[in-house]
Amino acid sequence: MKKIAVIGAGTMGNGIAHVFAQKGFQVHLIDSQKSALDKAIQTIEKNLDRQINKSLISSNDKAHTLHRIANFTSIELGVTDVDLIVEAATENSEIKKSIFKQMDQFAKADCILATNTSSISIAQLAAVTNRPGKVIGMHFMNPVPVMKLVEIINGAATDEATSSAIVTLTKTIDKIPCVVKDAPGFIANRILMPMINEAIHAFSEGISDAQTIDEIMKLGMAHPMGPLQLADYIGLDVCKNILDIMHDGFQNEKYAPCPLLVEMVAAGKLGVKSGAGFYKY
Repeated sequence: MKKIAVIGAGTMGNGIAHVFAQKGFQVHLIDSQKSALDKAIQTIEKNLDRQINKSLISSNDKAHTLHRIANFTSIELGVTDVDLIVEAATENSEIKKSIFKQMDQFAKADCILATNTSSISIAQLAAVTNRPGKVIGMHFMNPVPVMKLVEIINGAATDEATSSAIVTLTKTIDKIPCVVKDAPGFIANRILMPMINEAIHAFSEGISDAQTIDEIMKLGMAHPMGPLQLADYIGLDVCKNILDIMHDGFQNEKYAPCPLLVEMVAAGKLGVKSGAGFYKY
């Protein structure tokens, strides 16, 4: 694989583009909004500067990385000659299905179609394509340039050659692949989100304040960030959405979002991106 397309220029998309470009791949970064693409390149530049300040890369590395990224506002134009497409659009199954139909229509026959979804069924996305064996999950962690894990999710129809190719590719970009089967929330969020949800329940019941809950998990369980602060960084709307997907998928009440979480999202308190969640920013 030499040429990669990334669909979606948000936080995850620009991070994925950054990593592939830095490792020598030609990257087509695709977003319908030119302003999102411009912002993504600015973010990548800032993150590369941060790496330079930490002596992780040189100024030449930065220049070469940026040179390898080309921007597109059209899926059709951006995916025609690539070897892999990583979809990193918003966590909404209908939006992702629409994008996957276009990916399948315009990509060459041997192109692998991957999704950065954190919870949506790979089988659902594969079902709207004519190449279900070449559809797979590549769940990167935020911030992508820093975090080593990539959760590789095999759908029911994902063929062995596709899975093997993505595992090898993940190692090539200096990440660690962990392979799991398709299920709501996969492994990372199936375990993380109920913990965050339980922390919100404890907070809403007045058992302790946010800072103390987080401190207990950091000091007692060696977590680098407490669950409520982490929820703020992920986005409370994203947390709620993932819990909703697991609740619907498993039909189990233990995954139902805490009423306080539902209220906060409805009130626009989404965490860092809105300026307030369990903490103020």
